[in-house]
Amino acid sequence: MNGQELCKRLLTMAIVLLGVSLLTYGLIFITPGDPARTILTQQMGGQIPSQEAVEQFRAENGLDDPFLVQYAHWMGDVLQGDLGHSYYNDRSVSEMIIQRLPNTIVLAVASIFVALVIAIPAGIASARNPGSQADYAAQIGSLIGVSMPNFWLGYLLIIVCSLRLNLFPVAGAAGLEHLILPSLTLGSGMAAVIARLVRTAMLDVLDDAYIQAARAKGLRERIIIYKHALRNALVPVVTIIGLQLSYVLNGAVVIEVVFQRPGLGTLLVDAIFARDYPVVQGVTLLIGVIFVLMNFAVDLTYSRLDPRIDLGGDPT
Repeated sequence: MNGQELCKRLLTMAIVLLGVSLLTYGLIFITPGDPARTILTQQMGGQIPSQEAVEQFRAENGLDDPFLVQYAHWMGDVLQGDLGHSYYNDRSVSEMIIQRLPNTIVLAVASIFVALVIAIPAGIASARNPGSQADYAAQIGSLIGVSMPNFWLGYLLIIVCSLRLNLFPVAGAAGLEHLILPSLTLGSGMAAVIARLVRTAMLDVLDDAYIQAARAKGLRERIIIYKHALRNALVPVVTIIGLQLSYVLNGAVVIEVVFQRPGLGTLLVDAIFARDYPVVQGVTLLIGVIFVLMNFAVDLTYSRLDPRIDLGGDPT
């Protein structure tokens, strides 16, 4: 990647993040309701605050200013590394995110691991024996995985594995046993998508001339599959894994609520219900940054797997 291409990508990333922040701030601004009155009511244990207290809260937090003024103040603080403070408990938003982020990262990594462990062997087995019972079973399993809502699967696993069989805890994030059901719930849908893609990519690669030449030379089928065919078949798979990060992050919001994991998902949902706008803006901006960086990482990995691909978009 040359300097000009790097500058273009950095500029694109900045524009995307600016658009995400502006859209999020705008949606929050036009949301019906008074955050000052809501926050004060919660802080006072359900009692209705006085009008003077509401007006003072608005003035202290700049809620009386026009939209562009509020956004400019917030963006100026963000550029200085300050995401603001929670309306509800006056804690630093950055501190709250740092406290919750590890749990979400662990869940995301575990879910991707579960998806790959399921999807790659299933896709390879399906592609090696097209039309077989294993192929039909893999395709049916993929269809069920894509169609099944992850929150429904989560509740089903809780009922069967936690309440009836008492194998795993229902909620929390204290240890590995608390991670199994959430990662399986979140990873199953992603596994279905990746398995179908692996099957399609492997079928295309196994028909290539170099695979036939390797077989003619007498190489063992295992070496042909895992050393030669799989590497080229993984090129589109890497792309979909990067794009599936959006599924992981969106699904984490739901799954963390279902399993009551203290991560970014529960932090965002709690902040939305509490009208804690600085927390909502900070978490949303972080998710946008993760999306942009992951897409960039996918491009780099893509070109490493297939050197013929130019990052500028033109194949050599």
